[in-house]
Amino acid sequence: MSTNKTWFITGASKGFGLLFVQQLLAKGDNVAATSRSIADLETAAGTHPNFLPLEVDLTNEQNVATAINATVDKFGKLDVVVNNAGYGLLGTLEELSDAESRGNFEVNVFGLLNVIRQAMTHLRTQGSGHIFNISSIGGFTGNFPGFGIYCATKFAVAGLSESLAAEVKEFGINVTIVLPGYFRTSFLEAGSLAVPKNTIEAYKSTRESQEAHQKQINGNQAGDPEKGVAEIIKVADAPNPPLYLFLGSDAVSLAHTKIAAVDTEIAEWRSVSVSTDF
Repeated sequence: MSTNKTWFITGASKGFGLLFVQQLLAKGDNVAATSRSIADLETAAGTHPNFLPLEVDLTNEQNVATAINATVDKFGKLDVVVNNAGYGLLGTLEELSDAESRGNFEVNVFGLLNVIRQAMTHLRTQGSGHIFNISSIGGFTGNFPGFGIYCATKFAVAGLSESLAAEVKEFGINVTIVLPGYFRTSFLEAGSLAVPKNTIEAYKSTRESQEAHQKQINGNQAGDPEKGVAEIIKVADAPNPPLYLFLGSDAVSLAHTKIAAVDTEIAEWRSVSVSTDF
């Protein structure tokens, strides 16, 4: 029997998503991939007998259902889902409008949930599968001025993924939260990083963060996206895959810093914390 897997990748016309398509097809796996524009996806990824490009609006659950069903119809199964689609939003909580904030949640969180709901019917029935939800180191530590809403979406992804892992374990399905640091993709460019329509110049630390991300960090990120995607693909074959997968030395360092800070505060305030029991 063939051991080739069938993958469903969202946000596949660039960045991590496109690299998934390229590496998986080279490996011999089947790949269904989504983009808001099928023309962009076909231009970027080309054609291949094992490739199913799909134009999908992830915020439209019927659109997502059609895409998942098309994947199973073409390849006969669904093994791995990678919720990769999303975009950055850089602005303070005061600056960002309700519409701008909700828009980020619609794609980064509710679009992901639409995919999970539709994919789970197939994965649960077959009793196997693996869901990779791409969060961010900003989904583990929010200490980034101007990234509050974006971090909130990625914290949400991490939280729902923890619960999902507990819910689907009995069906033989694995869940992995991927938390990358800074990788050299187009994430910090205008097409992937939105900024507020109305800025407040009083927020000097946020303006400095915006300047740094757009002009200094962009193009100089330490993470190699090809290596990052290759490691995620390896994890899909691991017998005991992790729930949390930090990618990049910067992500690991920031995670350790957050954990140490929380441990310190718990110790300092333990007497208050435990004094509230009956």
